[in-house]
Amino acid sequence: MLTFFSVYIDKKPEDCTLFKQKSKFYPCKARVNLLEYFQNINKGFSSMQKLLVIRNDKLGDFVLSFPALAMLKKSAPNLRIVALVPKYTAPLAEICPYIDEIILDATDKKNLVETDRTLQAIKAQRFDAVISFVSDWYNAKLTWKSGIPYRLAPATKLFQFMYNRRLTQRRSRSEKAEFEYNMDLARRFLQDQQLPIIEPQPPYLTFTQSAVENQRVLLCEKLGLKPEKKWVFVHSGSGGSATNLSLNQYAELINAILARFDCQIVLTAGPNESEKAHQLADAVNHPNVAIYDKNDGLTDFTRSLACADLFIAGSTGPLHLSGALNVPTIGFYPSRLSAIPRRWRPINDIDKHIAFCPPFKKEVEKNLTVINIADCLKDIIPFIERQWA
Repeated sequence: MLTFFSVYIDKKPEDCTLFKQKSKFYPCKARVNLLEYFQNINKGFSSMQKLLVIRNDKLGDFVLSFPALAMLKKSAPNLRIVALVPKYTAPLAEICPYIDEIILDATDKKNLVETDRTLQAIKAQRFDAVISFVSDWYNAKLTWKSGIPYRLAPATKLFQFMYNRRLTQRRSRSEKAEFEYNMDLARRFLQDQQLPIIEPQPPYLTFTQSAVENQRVLLCEKLGLKPEKKWVFVHSGSGGSATNLSLNQYAELINAILARFDCQIVLTAGPNESEKAHQLADAVNHPNVAIYDKNDGLTDFTRSLACADLFIAGSTGPLHLSGALNVPTIGFYPSRLSAIPRRWRPINDIDKHIAFCPPFKKEVEKNLTVINIADCLKDIIPFIERQWA
């Protein structure tokens, strides 16, 4: 519509001139051409300096935003990227090389005092733009109230009108990986800024060689591991975010790996999962099995994952953390469309991941116990051989 008329507002309303449009005007000291005004807004986006990114849900979801963040930082190195994250993923955000600063999100999103604190912290930063990689009512309202000029999110929810930049995504169809949907949003942002797009490559998270070597020494001392052997980390817990194999299935898988490879098995456990790890160790009953159920926080745990030669788990946060470190991974997933391996593939190199799921039948789509481990091993053993060649 702006291409068909121009509006000029002068000191007095009677001086206003309007072409092909009628409206009501009020005194204004500035003389403004609305067409030029909106054109200048678009031009101004290319000089953005501060960007807020939001991925304030679960650990694995946050990790899957790393490729998009890497694209943003590599393509616009002078752009200051600030992440809104919950308290429990904050330590990971602090070591993410593409994030310059974090804002802690409200712990209780129904608490008006907490949510207002978050809003005021965002307002104080005077962001030029925000990308909400996950869009819900809370995030939509928060970004709208913040008054950030450029607000980008997936155009998939009813409240999408609160964003003035939207990208149509049909994530429920699971036609691509979650991290690829996130990268599409980053590309849209960069295209709007008319910036060249630099595609990032794994790994998306690294530690110095000395940090990894020191962590290996600590794990050898703590768990009695042999440094000359390959280390296979196995996470049998789910963290409440996904279904997983049974302990008997994990035991069958581990015994088969130990029968073929002279390696160490490290059973990891998150909060309230220690008992399960001990039960699995008892079921395997092998001297090369160690339990790693105590650490010094998320950063320390991530450094330990960087020491792994292979990581095995369901579709959980630790699997995606290992993928960010470009550690080879074996994942077990539901076959439900919203949770299939294609959608939740980790972000390591494509040849460093292999996945399994139940048959694509509604009655078993969430039941990982129907997965035949013996059949999986026909692909797993050659996969491990390739990774360790």
